[in-house]
Amino acid sequence: MLLYTFLISLLLVFALPLLWALSSSFKSRSDIFSYPPQPLPAPAVLDNYRTLLAEQPFWSWFVTSTVVALLSTVLAVGLCSLAGFAFAKHRFRGKTILFNIMFSSLAVPFAVIVVPLFIMIAKARLTEPYFALVVPWIAPAFGIFMMRQFAEQAVPDALLDAARIDGCTEFGLFRRVVLPLLRPALGALGVWSFLNSYNSLIWPLIVISEPGDYTLPLGIQALFGATGRQYDLVLAASVLAAVPSLLVFFLLRRQLLEGLTAGAVKS
Repeated sequence: MLLYTFLISLLLVFALPLLWALSSSFKSRSDIFSYPPQPLPAPAVLDNYRTLLAEQPFWSWFVTSTVVALLSTVLAVGLCSLAGFAFAKHRFRGKTILFNIMFSSLAVPFAVIVVPLFIMIAKARLTEPYFALVVPWIAPAFGIFMMRQFAEQAVPDALLDAARIDGCTEFGLFRRVVLPLLRPALGALGVWSFLNSYNSLIWPLIVISEPGDYTLPLGIQALFGATGRQYDLVLAASVLAAVPSLLVFFLLRRQLLEGLTAGAVKS
């Protein structure tokens, strides 16, 4: 009973800001910070959403963020699974050194590499918005490490040898044998990659200069502009921006849980 009480209390602590944002997005600007605070809007109004969609380029921000997140996710899942499989099941010169360098990069904060990364992107002439936003996330070190660990446990060497004896090529081996076995980890990595790219603020803030190219986090941040802090529009935009993240989580929650708990329990 004590455990359930603790868990419910913890759930309320995490859910309260979300519920407050959802409720306040249906309030007028003057009612959002009224005292005493009203838990529910009375009356509920849609003016915040109408103003946001009519006067702000919300759909442009939404499309940019969604396309960038989807491209980043597809590329990250594909490249990380290939790299993880190579590190787990293939022998090649320098494998241990390469893996240790890649693994060590996990300890480096993103803020430390922002400037070198921007210089590399500029030198490679990849400053177009979609290239600049997608390229840094296509092969994250965490994704490669995760896929390597999962492939070592989930893909038996005997199965790979049997497929090779049957004449399967290395790419066919990866596509027909390895990928199905990595499905839980692919789902978990897909959710992580999508949310990581979709919610990114620091990197788009550096590489995007034109308002027409803004992503959702940049657009919401721009609502705190020179005309004053429009909390009503910020709350409405935040609620709408959360919809894709929730959809991705609910669609892939089974694979996410399986991927996160794989190896935690012995059969």
